[in-house]
Amino acid sequence: MSRLSAAPQPPLAGVASFALWGDVAHPVTLSVGDLREGWEQHRAEVVFNCASAGPQHHTFHGPLLREVLALARPGFDPARRKERSRFLHAVNGGDGHYTVLSWAEIDADFGDAPVLLATRMDDEELDATGPQLVVPSDRCGARYIGAVTDIWIGSCRVPGRSDE
Repeated sequence: MSRLSAAPQPPLAGVASFALWGDVAHPVTLSVGDLREGWEQHRAEVVFNCASAGPQHHTFHGPLLREVLALARPGFDPARRKERSRFLHAVNGGDGHYTVLSWAEIDADFGDAPVLLATRMDDEELDATGPQLVVPSDRCGARYIGAVTDIWIGSCRVPGRSDE
């Protein structure tokens, strides 16, 4: 049986939510409220350069991305580092922007980057628009994805190669 799954549908029209889907055992749709209630909230004070608006200074609060993604139970054996290092996640925003990160970037055994799914930016709760991806180590704002609509999780498959 394949672990691949289609993106779950948002539960209610008009409610900002996002889906975790792909090569996962438990696809799920979450809201900003779910993120706020289900995980420890971390704080990140960041400065990044926006190509259209110049330097941006913001304070974000939210859970670590890796902890939220674990809820969907990605299709790798957590004990096998090489399996984890092949996984990617594509984060899509409501405005059409998207980015791809590797599991190894956020994994505590590898890059351990404290990437957040923000529930609050400065003094504004993000319940109405959806969470924002925050990559505190980035000097460029291109991977700060607002109004996240879905996150696909899957393995990087190299053409012509078969992995065990």
